[in-house]
Amino acid sequence: MSWRSTTFRLAALIFLSQVVTLAVLLTGLGMVLRAQSIANAEASAEIIRDDLRATFAQGGVRALSHAIDLRTERASGRAMMLLIDSTGRPIAGNLAAMPAGVSTDSDYRQLDVRRVGRPLPEAALLRLTRLPGGGRLISGVAYEGERLLLGRLERVSLAAMVLGLVFAAIAAALAARLIGARLRSTVTTLHDVRAGDLARRVPEDRSGDAFAMLGGEVNRTLDRIAALVGELKIATDGLAHDLKSPLTRMRVALERAAREITEPDAQDAMQRALEEGDRLMAIVETALSISRAEAGVGRDSFAVTRIDTLLETLGEIYAPLVEEGGRELMVDAQPGVTRAVHRQLLGQAVGNLIENAVKYGRGAIVLTLAEHADGIALSVRDHGPGIAEGQRAEALRRFGRLDAARQGSGAGLGLSLVQAVAHLHDGSVELGDAGPGLVVTLRFP
Repeated sequence: MSWRSTTFRLAALIFLSQVVTLAVLLTGLGMVLRAQSIANAEASAEIIRDDLRATFAQGGVRALSHAIDLRTERASGRAMMLLIDSTGRPIAGNLAAMPAGVSTDSDYRQLDVRRVGRPLPEAALLRLTRLPGGGRLISGVAYEGERLLLGRLERVSLAAMVLGLVFAAIAAALAARLIGARLRSTVTTLHDVRAGDLARRVPEDRSGDAFAMLGGEVNRTLDRIAALVGELKIATDGLAHDLKSPLTRMRVALERAAREITEPDAQDAMQRALEEGDRLMAIVETALSISRAEAGVGRDSFAVTRIDTLLETLGEIYAPLVEEGGRELMVDAQPGVTRAVHRQLLGQAVGNLIENAVKYGRGAIVLTLAEHADGIALSVRDHGPGIAEGQRAEALRRFGRLDAARQGSGAGLGLSLVQAVAHLHDGSVELGDAGPGLVVTLRFP
């Protein structure tokens, strides 16, 4: 799936939206919990500070020291306190030393300090209070439990983010597969129609969503195309009947007149008229064959055929024509290659390629047939000037004639018929460089 495709972009949008939502949710939750935890700890510390200040206001340093001793006797408590006199000597409290980071009483500071009787430092929220007389009171609460909890929360959030990435990727992949599955029936239908099955339709979908609307529009379009193709078949059949009859009558009349004319100049003119009539008849038949092949008409005439035998037969038929120009026609066909084909149209297509090689090519003409894992390749090769890469699309176009062929007797339909016959068989045509010369390859699946 290409990164430029709408399916990929939609899957990427789903993935990114889920990842961003999860990241915002986890980050916001962590910020709220952290802020709430700090607020609760500060509230508890403020209660302790207010009680100690009230005790000092009522009983002075002695009462405050006694109150601190009572609070610190509970080893499991969260309170952290240290009373220091005006000379810097500790009087009471459970802190091992004066914390270096507490220098102002404006707010609480989160510091790592060690309590008396504790082997390791702990996180704490502490605040300095200056007492009358020069003493200082450091009070606060232990914050280690909250910090450990928030650390676990961060690790859990990281694990949740990783899982969220995995689930978001799965959701995006499932969404892409769902879109592909909803479109697969439409794509398959169009592929079968392109291959010639004009009766194929997208299965009915009553969901009413955009895919159902697309399927309905495709079916209505195919109904219109099927009607137009049916009209085309009727028109081409009628055209073939209407044109062939007068052309045949004209040729009979010209032949009768040619037998009665004795003057040499008149006989030459009559012969040219017969040749032009034959050329016109060939153009009409080739154009009708192309139209019918492009419309998928003739699939009911497919029959299992030995392709190698067909090429051998064509080689025998066209060998005299090639040998008249002092050239050689060779057939290199892998034996035993069989396919269901329209024998007459395929033979006509290969015959057109041989005639083109005779007209515009040089050297030996080689018919090659090989079977591969993905199908068969039938090619006609010569050693002439070939066709430049920039002119190959024009050569395949109906009535497209290259400059080198403008003066010839062709109508620019030979390669168009070859391409139409290839499409009738679900195949393709490739024009390549034979080094030197042109190689035309028909590939059939």
